[in-house]
Amino acid sequence: MSSGTDLHEHLALLRRRWLLLVGCVVFGGTAGLALMRLTPPSYTATTQVLVTPVGVPEQTNQVTGRQRESLNLDTEAQVARSAVVAARAARALRVEEPEPVEVSVPPNSAVLSITVTASDAALAATQSRAYAQAYLDNRRESALAALTKQQRAVLAKLKQVNTAINTVIKQLGTLARGSAEHAIASQRQGVLNRQAAGLAVKYDQLRTVTLTPGTVISQAQPPETPSAPSLPLYLGTGIMAGLLAGSAAAYTRDRLDRRLRTAADVERLTGLPVLGDLSGPRGPGTGHDLACAAVAACPGKRLLVQTLPAGLHEAAQADPVPVSVPLTVLDGSDVRDLSRADAALLLVGLGRAGADEVAAAVLRLGRHDVPVIGAVTVTDALPSFVPLLEPRTHTPLGKLVATGELEVSAPAETTPLQTGHLQASPLQTGSHLPASHLRRPGQPT
Repeated sequence: MSSGTDLHEHLALLRRRWLLLVGCVVFGGTAGLALMRLTPPSYTATTQVLVTPVGVPEQTNQVTGRQRESLNLDTEAQVARSAVVAARAARALRVEEPEPVEVSVPPNSAVLSITVTASDAALAATQSRAYAQAYLDNRRESALAALTKQQRAVLAKLKQVNTAINTVIKQLGTLARGSAEHAIASQRQGVLNRQAAGLAVKYDQLRTVTLTPGTVISQAQPPETPSAPSLPLYLGTGIMAGLLAGSAAAYTRDRLDRRLRTAADVERLTGLPVLGDLSGPRGPGTGHDLACAAVAACPGKRLLVQTLPAGLHEAAQADPVPVSVPLTVLDGSDVRDLSRADAALLLVGLGRAGADEVAAAVLRLGRHDVPVIGAVTVTDALPSFVPLLEPRTHTPLGKLVATGELEVSAPAETTPLQTGHLQASPLQTGSHLPASHLRRPGQPT
């Protein structure tokens, strides 16, 4: 089956259950709006901080879009979200626990966006600024502590080199000029002097470093409108949830519903082949094709036509379907029709008959060894080959022959009548008498 046919069937199913689908969508949208009204508003404020390197510049990190010089912005974002910064911000705000903070790094920048969401606009802006200042203060203190540690290490190393230089100078005074020992001591003195000069330069650099952990380039301001709840988000989510729930409910309801609404439902739910579909506009040749299909599928000469439900024959009559010899149509009005039928054809009223009713009819016919060759789907009109729509005409009971004996002839497809005891009278050959005027000798009328 093609995808277009599958889509058509799905859309047809949703059209049949449109009321359930629309109800679920409306309920989902209403629930989304109600949830939005019940959700307290929240405000979001953001402070942007430009992070700058601190200390003596050292190229230790690879330069990328998120990393500038010795800065690792992902690490700085984690530091801004750390408990140390949160505790410092809480002390500045004089609160036990501030609102959670979110820190993001815009692409290709050295900027941290510090965002706080709170139930009050002013509170969100105040706490965002407090987080930013706490981060900068913590970074300045950390950089100052690291710088002081470096200065102490360089100064200690410089003192050691100076002490070694003094020792070498004393050794040179005791050694003879031109000797190997004097040359070695002189060479060592030169190395120590160069080390001392380098350490002195580095110490001066550490002492003159300006600590600038960063600057606030955008202070958080109290937002005028709440960031949540969002009408498109809640309404869209509610409608989408209602649409999904409505589709699932429509499919479930349609699968549980055994009522036959289309010709495809008849084949899917009953397994019977549909020989003709008279539920829509009938094109030229539809009746002829149906008659040919019925004649070809019937294994005998007598076809029993039954309608489901039984009251369907009260509807209007459709165009006639020309079913002629060698097929004789039985309508079931005769008590012998079921036993004489060679096969059966079911007229299924779409929207009125159910699959269980069709299955029961097939089972009942199967018990009498009457196979069902298929079904014809109709709506409010039946083809005129069903004799239920017309009164049955009864043939005369018989005719008198010249011998005086009564010959009763009744077509096999007519309803049997209860014939009384008849008595022949001297009539001409071929005379027809009603049953009440015929009487046999010695028999009561």
